[in-house]
Amino acid sequence: MAPVFAHGQLRLYLLALLESGPKHGYELITALTDRFGGTYRPSPGTIYPRLARLEDEGLVTRSDEGRKATYALTEAGRAELAARQGDLADLEEGIAESVRDRAVHVRDDVRDSMASLRADLAAAAQRARDEAAHAPRPPVQDRDERVASHVRWVESEALVRRFRDELRAELRRADARGAVEQLTVDTLRTVLDTALRSVRSTLR
Repeated sequence: MAPVFAHGQLRLYLLALLESGPKHGYELITALTDRFGGTYRPSPGTIYPRLARLEDEGLVTRSDEGRKATYALTEAGRAELAARQGDLADLEEGIAESVRDRAVHVRDDVRDSMASLRADLAAAAQRARDEAAHAPRPPVQDRDERVASHVRWVESEALVRRFRDELRAELRRADARGAVEQLTVDTLRTVLDTALRSVRSTLR
């Protein structure tokens, strides 16, 4: 996938984001993530060095509030932004196109994953049929129980996959907002460990 910003474009877009008022670095990261519909999230290592250079150039000012730094446009920053409105319009158009391309890429990834999952399930089903065809035929009662067990296994697999897919989607959306807390990880670890022990206790 092509880079999100060409040389100098992120610098210009940070100035544009600050036009509406002072912002923390995290707020700028969140604004960029929202602008790209969650398909791109810049790292702090991408944003803060550029903010530092803008400060060195006299285009933004930085004020520290406790552990947070707030960035605001200077008059020179507003003047540069006003002089580059044409470049900014082109950049917005490019971002809109990039968002569309990235959305298509995400959909393709999901479609490929689902196709792979269906292929895996089909292969597993075929292996099960082949093994059943070559295995000694057990008594009727045993066969019925094995068929019922296999049906329950397939249902259990489907439940596990649905849980995984839904949870991964929720986590991905939360990560796009920078909202995955340590509590989430701890809760997930505890719940999964408890669920594993509980399910194991039902298996003969």
